[in-house]
Amino acid sequence: MVNPDLLEILRCPACVREKEGLLKLYQDSWLICEDCGRKYPIVEDIPVMLISEGDKWQSVADEGLPMPPPRPE
Repeated sequence: MVNPDLLEILRCPACVREKEGLLKLYQDSWLICEDCGRKYPIVEDIPVMLISEGDKWQSVADEGLPMPPPRPE
C-alpha cells in the first residue's frame, strides 16, 4: 500500500504546471489524473509517475486496467 501522506502530495506530472493534476486512487493499484485521464500504475507499492507510462493507459477505461499493473518496460 502506498503511504497516504505520499498520495496527498503526488500530482500528475503532465498536468501539474497548468492544472491541479489531482490523482485518484483506483483499486489500490492505479493513480488516475482527474484532469487528463492518464493512468499511472503502482508497482510493488511504488507509483510509476512517468508521463510515458501514463500515456500508455490513457485511453483504457478504468475497468479495463490490468490487475495487478504490469511492470514498466
